[in-house]
Amino acid sequence: MPEEVTECAECHVDIANHWEDSPHAHAYDDPFFQEQWQALGQPGDCLVCHTTSYEPATGDFVDEGVSCESCHGVAKSNHPPETMPILADAEYCGTCHTTTIKEWNQSDHAPADVGCMDCHDPHSQERLFKVSDDLCINCHQDDMGDYLNDTHVQNNIGCVDCHALVIPPDPIPDDGIVPTGHTFTITPATCVACHTDSLHAGFSLPGFDASAETADETGTLLSQAEEELTDEIPTEQRVEALEAALAGRTLATLFQGGIIGLVLGGTTAWIVARNVRRLPED
Repeated sequence: MPEEVTECAECHVDIANHWEDSPHAHAYDDPFFQEQWQALGQPGDCLVCHTTSYEPATGDFVDEGVSCESCHGVAKSNHPPETMPILADAEYCGTCHTTTIKEWNQSDHAPADVGCMDCHDPHSQERLFKVSDDLCINCHQDDMGDYLNDTHVQNNIGCVDCHALVIPPDPIPDDGIVPTGHTFTITPATCVACHTDSLHAGFSLPGFDASAETADETGTLLSQAEEELTDEIPTEQRVEALEAALAGRTLATLFQGGIIGLVLGGTTAWIVARNVRRLPED
């Protein structure tokens, strides 16, 4: 344990023990970081976040890893009784956790002012609740609906398994920076990560690659196909179809609507399949 942390541990022993096994404590000696850092030629910029109080001009730093001083500042001579500051708002965390803060700013958590410490212990960096779903339900209880009776729950699939799923890029970028799952959004790739069995594969379109890597691209193609299909149908015909649908109260009209739906659906499927075949192969 670094000397600085040892001094703090004289009073804050439990906090120091929690910190000792945290990612912050091992931000410098983490094997993955060391491998990437060495491969990049050991740039000093990395040490701003992987050490404590790094000085670019000299290359010196106080501690390996992120220790007390990083978030509380230099210890005051009159502490205690004088209190120490806590530099732990989301934007401050984001000075190092750059990918996470970008994702968080895109999420519904940001405008609701649900910050890092609302979900994470700042010292151990673990979630505040041992069970992830309990953490989510703590705020989203009114949003759960029939979720607890859902097939996903019955198969031990929790909130973060879908809302915070991370599919690492392949290959890993040289800087080692990958998504962290803090937008909490679900994409086609989220579903495809699990639903690749023979039942679902049977519904694949000709030439469609049912993999997580192409799922997001396919979702985009579907939207493009819908726009393309709409453009190809004359405005007058679209208006007539809408009027017929609004006025349709007979079985014959319903049957006509079904036929139109089949035609439009088949055309959309053909356009999607045509565009999917254009996807570049890796």
